[in-house]
Amino acid sequence: MEDWERSFIGIWVAEVLALAAFNTSIPILPFYLQALGVKDPSVLNLWVGVCQTAAGAMLAVFSPIWGKLSDVYGRRPMLLRAMFGGMAVIGLMGFATAPWQFAVLRGLQGMLTGTIAAATVLVVTIVPEKRAGTMLGFLQTAVYAGSALGPLLGGVISDLFGYRVTFFTTSVMLLASALIVMFFVKDDFRPAHITGSLLRQALPDFRPLGRSPELLGLLLITGFMQVAVGIVAPILPLFIQSITPNAATVGSTTGIILSLTSVSAAVASAALGRISDRFGHQRILMICLVGACLLYLPQAFVKTPVQLLVLRMLTAAFLGGTSPSVNALVAARTSKDQRGTVFGLSSSINSTGSALSPMFGSIVANFWGYSGVFLATTGGLLAVIVWAATALKGPRKGGAA
Repeated sequence: MEDWERSFIGIWVAEVLALAAFNTSIPILPFYLQALGVKDPSVLNLWVGVCQTAAGAMLAVFSPIWGKLSDVYGRRPMLLRAMFGGMAVIGLMGFATAPWQFAVLRGLQGMLTGTIAAATVLVVTIVPEKRAGTMLGFLQTAVYAGSALGPLLGGVISDLFGYRVTFFTTSVMLLASALIVMFFVKDDFRPAHITGSLLRQALPDFRPLGRSPELLGLLLITGFMQVAVGIVAPILPLFIQSITPNAATVGSTTGIILSLTSVSAAVASAALGRISDRFGHQRILMICLVGACLLYLPQAFVKTPVQLLVLRMLTAAFLGGTSPSVNALVAARTSKDQRGTVFGLSSSINSTGSALSPMFGSIVANFWGYSGVFLATTGGLLAVIVWAATALKGPRKGGAA
């Protein structure tokens, strides 16, 4: 086994742990705020929104900064920064005594973390270029696996030991992730000679996007996808409730649909990432976008949870293939010494899309109902397909294009 393969395994295991850790608080966030004294439902909704937005907004602001610094100081230190930073801040959440303290710590979490972008840059740095799609696909399985395990783990721990213990457990898991990276991951990246002040080094660099309209187009594709797909998130549990005959089983039904969707996306990411190395990342990206678009349309008309489950799993399979393809295309169009900068900008755009999409989904649902949200997503993905077909006109180089 080569050194880069051992390092990749370390990154993969660390990311599964880290993403599971970050997602443990998802099912308990509103309940923890209630435990902190927020009893009025309308005030609770406000605080939940503030806490969710704080993390996403700060991540969007600081991702380009951390990305730029990874080009200066190295990729592995930035992944360690995200994991150790998350360990400290989320551990402090367990000591919060007021909602405003928790909201501030959520903002600090968004400021200091961002393991997905950091791990992506590290992977495209250490793996051979011809294996980029395959390895990025496997990395995406770690993201989906952690995202599926985290809420389940958080729910069980909070039921058995209380809400505060969940945050302490998260902190320990992130410490374990950081130690895995520290002792088992090697990075041969040699940063350029450091000149100028730290402030100047940290300023985001948008020049790579100006020099490559195609690269800018790729990053906008990921942002548009976040908005198009993310608008379903706030209404999906309510939509499942509306088509579930037995109200007593709606919770478990929602959990099953969400979990199996993540499993489908994880498996597809690994498989399609490998296929894209052989048949071309751009070709697989377009196929996945078209497939997801066609499968979102019938979801507006399903009548049973089983019908929705089948369609959601198929849709997730196509969407799971988009991330490794897009990331491989971005890496192929970016010089090695600027990949941290570019992937930081990509993370910022994605975070902005994730922050905006729930608001759009709620607005669409209020005007056109739950079915209208799926139709809006279909239209959004159709717009992404047209944009991708227009933006990606560069020459193809083997499997990298």
